Amino acid sequence: MTTTVLIADDQPLQRLGLRMLLEGTDGVTPVGEASQGAEAVRLAAELRPDVVLMDVRMPGMDGLEATRQIVATGGRTRVLIVTTFDLDEYAYEGLRAGASGFLLKDARPEELIAGIQAVATGDAVVAPSLTRRLLDAYAHRVLAPDPSGADDPRLKELSDREREVLVAIGNGWTNTEIAEQLYLSESTVKKHVGRVLAKIGARDRIQAVIVAYDAGLVSSKH
Repeated sequence: MTTTVLIADDQPLQRLGLRMLLEGTDGVTPVGEASQGAEAVRLAAELRPDVVLMDVRMPGMDGLEATRQIVATGGRTRVLIVTTFDLDEYAYEGLRAGASGFLLKDARPEELIAGIQAVATGDAVVAPSLTRRLLDAYAHRVLAPDPSGADDPRLKELSDREREVLVAIGNGWTNTEIAEQLYLSESTVKKHVGRVLAKIGARDRIQAVIVAYDAGLVSSKH
């Protein structure tokens, strides 16, 4: 199986470099290029790629709005935001818009390929420590006043254990760390994580982190 990729970037040289990299990589195939957000939305609907490499700053419709529109279709296409700075607020807003992760434009080629393949299989592409740094910088804008999350309808179906797991995810813990802290096996943690994602309507682990912050379960203050 090959992973199909749509490249969305307003810089021709950036698109060329990405296309050459993808064309030279087994198991990954570039299927189109877009120079602005509206074109990215149109091509995503037409080509149905596995992954869109989405630049943020583009003329007309930016990458954030393009991400929202692509994700809103409910299709299988996942969006990987490509940003210049690891603490760029646009990256955070991109995640909130529904992107499955983000990478830096100076990422090594092997990191980009691994990120594309991870997103295509439903995994997140942001390391827990980087997730934490990013959300610490910008979560204060969206934190709910109720720290219990009692008023958030997305949490109504969670068991107490599942709520604990969601808090741990929000804190950027890996499955291994969750298993150690909650005295569970890693296989049990994986099952809990899967159920949490399903119940709160999160597409992946990154979206679960966003929900934990939105609900006020996790604070940027430790």
